[in-house]
Amino acid sequence: MPASRTGSTVIPTLSCRDAPAMIDWLCRAFGFEKQAVYMDGDVVLHAQLTFGNGMVMLGSSGKDGDWAKHMVAPQDIGGRATHGVCVIVADADAHYAQAKAAGATIEIDIADQHYGGRGYACRDPEGYLWWFGTYDPWNP
Repeated sequence: MPASRTGSTVIPTLSCRDAPAMIDWLCRAFGFEKQAVYMDGDVVLHAQLTFGNGMVMLGSSGKDGDWAKHMVAPQDIGGRATHGVCVIVADADAHYAQAKAAGATIEIDIADQHYGGRGYACRDPEGYLWWFGTYDPWNP
C-alpha cells in the first residue's frame, strides 16, 4: 500500500565525500532547499534537500553505519554512476544556465526530446548523474 501523499514517496539517496560542500552546491547550482541537516562535527549524518514536492537525502560517505556500508560514490568506482536522478523543472533552459554557471559538468546538452519536453544531463562535483527537464511522466 502506498504511503500518504505528503510529498514524494520515492526519495533518491546520495553518499558524498564532502557532504557539507555538496549540500551548498546542490542548493546553489540546482535550486534545492535545505529541509534538515544533521551534523556531527563536519560529518553529515543525514540531510534532506527539497525541490518542489520532491526530495533527495544525502550523508557523508564512509564505511560506518548500516546504510553507508552499502553505498559507494561515483568517484570511488571510476566515475561511473549506478543510478541517476531525474528532476522536473518548469524552465529547462534557465535551469541549464544556472547549473552550468555553477560548474556542473554537462554530459548531454540541452535539447528537445523525442518523447516530449526539453532537458539535459549533468554531473555534480561528486560525479552523480542528474537529468533536468520539462517532461512530466505524470502528465505526458
